[in-house]
Amino acid sequence: MNERTRPWLPWLMLALAVAATAAVYWSGLSGDWLFDDYPNIVDNLGVQPTHADLASLVNAALSSPASEFKRPLASLSFALNYLAGGLNPFGWKLTNLVIHLLNGLLVFVLARLLVAAANAPTQRGPSRNSSAVAVEASVAGVTAALIAACWMLLPINLTGVLYVVQREESMANLFVLAGLIGYVVARCRMTAPVAPPSTSKGRRWREFWLCALSITVPAAVGVLAKETAVMLPLYALLVEWALFRFSTSNSTAPDRRIIALFVLVLALPMVVGLAWLLPGVLNPAAWATRDFTLGTRLLSETRVVVGYLVDTLLPTPQALSFYHDNFRISNGLLAPWTTLASIITLIALVAAAAWLRPRQPLAALGIALFLGCQSLTGTILPLELIYEHRNYFASFGLMLALVPLLVVRAGQPMLLSRRLLLGGLLLLWASETAMTATAWGNPLLLAETLAARAPDSPRAQYELGRTCIIYSHYDPASPFTKLAYAPLERAAALPDASILPEQALIFMNSRMHLPIKDAWWNSLIGKLKAHKPGVQDESSLAALTKCVQDNLCNLPINRMVDAFLAALSHPNPDGRLLANYGDYGWNVLGDRDLGLRMTEEAVKAAPAEPAYRITLVRMFAALGRKDDALDAIKHLEPLNYGGRLNSTLAQLRTLPGLQ
Repeated sequence: MNERTRPWLPWLMLALAVAATAAVYWSGLSGDWLFDDYPNIVDNLGVQPTHADLASLVNAALSSPASEFKRPLASLSFALNYLAGGLNPFGWKLTNLVIHLLNGLLVFVLARLLVAAANAPTQRGPSRNSSAVAVEASVAGVTAALIAACWMLLPINLTGVLYVVQREESMANLFVLAGLIGYVVARCRMTAPVAPPSTSKGRRWREFWLCALSITVPAAVGVLAKETAVMLPLYALLVEWALFRFSTSNSTAPDRRIIALFVLVLALPMVVGLAWLLPGVLNPAAWATRDFTLGTRLLSETRVVVGYLVDTLLPTPQALSFYHDNFRISNGLLAPWTTLASIITLIALVAAAAWLRPRQPLAALGIALFLGCQSLTGTILPLELIYEHRNYFASFGLMLALVPLLVVRAGQPMLLSRRLLLGGLLLLWASETAMTATAWGNPLLLAETLAARAPDSPRAQYELGRTCIIYSHYDPASPFTKLAYAPLERAAALPDASILPEQALIFMNSRMHLPIKDAWWNSLIGKLKAHKPGVQDESSLAALTKCVQDNLCNLPINRMVDAFLAALSHPNPDGRLLANYGDYGWNVLGDRDLGLRMTEEAVKAAPAEPAYRITLVRMFAALGRKDDALDAIKHLEPLNYGGRLNSTLAQLRTLPGLQ
């Protein structure tokens, strides 16, 4: 790198990177909703308010079905998108792109600070003239701009942009990155040489409190978008370990204040969190809806994390297939053998980070950030095994480790080869992201692309069939109707598939007044008997129920009842499933006792969910049980946070017989 680099060059490079990223993603903004977008947004009336009044916005903020913590900040942003443009996904995806670009700017600022901190002289080191300082600052800026450019264009981060619901992830990381910037700024000031030490005591305390605020307040706000923001103190600890060594400018000894800070904001909350989580995690019932146990999950995640590393740096279309439900679970160190190889790789990465710390602190920090990021979603929590968006922050760690090693000055060894490698990687990442974004811009092309990338994925095959159904407009003569059968039946036959494919086949043929195969019903009921139903299974039964209620489907009652009874045959059924059966019993079977009983069970299973209590009030009122209805309203009132249920409560009180 030329030492006469101009100070404006990093900003020009960043502007070009932002423009390139916007151009690469633009074609994907015209795409449709996908997968978890439906339960969280499209089918979630809570984030579709008709007015921007306080009650509606509070209700929207607390309407997320994705987490018991509700992620109110992300849900509120969804509501604002709906108020601005309805359910047209373009505006929602554009908002995601803007957030991604803002994160890119924060990545640039943070990377510049980290590069500068890694190259800063120690208190006892040689002083440098102003020219040398300017050159170092310029080099740090160019390096940071390249890190930001690479990060913004990485294919593994595409789902954080075009997959609307994962705004939760990108929004949470706005606060994570901002908090790290504040922390690094404060620590740089605390480690900068000053004299005499006695005159700086007050300043050092101010900077310490900035450190404390930077890793607590942004984390607390970021958690309102997604729980992953809770990792901010850990990331700050890793920065401290790699760059600042817990010391200040006045002493090489560890600063007790910094140590105490991490004990209070990281160690103690971690102990409390584990004490809260472990009883549930160690309960086999927590894994009932998964096809893996705690032990096999931990083994499998070693392969997943190593896979993330490879897919970030050398992505292939097959690897970034979005659907990973065909992933083979690790049942032992050699089943498959890559499990042991992955464990060895992860141990080697930890050792490499320790070895690189005094030699290449940025590389050590980058590896540590990548591994640290995986410690939340890649360990004991009973989450699904693989999602690309979990690397939204982790990929920054890899760029921090790699890019500075490839940004070299003139006269340093392997100058041309390193620059060519960096340029080649950037071109690979940008082209792969552009190609995938183009597919995301066309629902049918995306479904075909993802099905081709993952032929053994039940979800990918189902999505192709579902898309063909949508394109058929339920016209038996449409060519898309015939195209829908093969992927749906293939999905239904694949191991560990949910009942979504069977539900889609039954739904489609009933809507088109075509024969429904007994094999589809047998498969659907058999799966519900064999495994405790998950969210997709519950959604499938709800969709069939609604289709009957809307007089669009004529489904055999005995088959529907058998399906519900099979789903309910497992211990501790979910409130949503109970409510669905209550809905079917009340509105389709006309069995008021069944409908009421199931709704009461749903309330017991999910006492904090107001929808079930609202239904219960309406049922009591319809049965003329005024006292029970008023009592149910009384129990509903404590859930009226911020007045979000004001209009609903007012309507319930006007029901016939309750005045």
